[in-house]
Amino acid sequence: MGTIAVIDYGMGNLRSVEKALEEAGGRTLVTSKPADLKRCSKIVFPGVGAFGDAMKELRRLGLADPIRESIAAGKPFLGLCLGLQLLFEKSEEAPGVKGLGILKGEVKKFRFTNEQRRTTNDALKVPHMGWNSIEKAADSPLLKDTPDKAYVYFVHSYYVKPDEKKAVLTMTDYGITFASGVRKDNIYGLQFHPEKSQALGLKMLKNFVKLK
Repeated sequence: MGTIAVIDYGMGNLRSVEKALEEAGGRTLVTSKPADLKRCSKIVFPGVGAFGDAMKELRRLGLADPIRESIAAGKPFLGLCLGLQLLFEKSEEAPGVKGLGILKGEVKKFRFTNEQRRTTNDALKVPHMGWNSIEKAADSPLLKDTPDKAYVYFVHSYYVKPDEKKAVLTMTDYGITFASGVRKDNIYGLQFHPEKSQALGLKMLKNFVKLK
């Protein structure tokens, strides 16, 4: 079994992700070095924070091209939360800032009308924080032996809107129905935090660790 690179670009709960991957049976290397991405067999791209700041750090560290190259080489790749959003072309959080552009589409901000808030008794707060269910939109090795409509843990104010509908892996309802998981070839992305999602999240990480 190869080593999983956990990308450290200064924005992410790295220790909890590292610990969860190790509990799932993975061997990890937390790194900000481009050369490490080339020699590791899988990559996890966690993130918490702002889209624009994160892209600035990725470029400063020289990580943007090695991420693209690793994905093009076919390595299993898992983006978490902001790490998912940065795979897309742009975000409403940072107008004018280009994302990695590996997946086609954009990142949108949750916006709710007063009527939507009234009909949900003001439950539609931003950020979307806490437990919510995911509905499977496609089969995937990442979701093997996991139940449909199970609950996972979210913390986010923005959501991804992929151009390719077939890239949607899971859907979640929060005022709107949004893509809470994506998959294209060797790329996987989750808007929720598997490392905070107890047994279900651990099962998904175990599935990722087992990917060839």
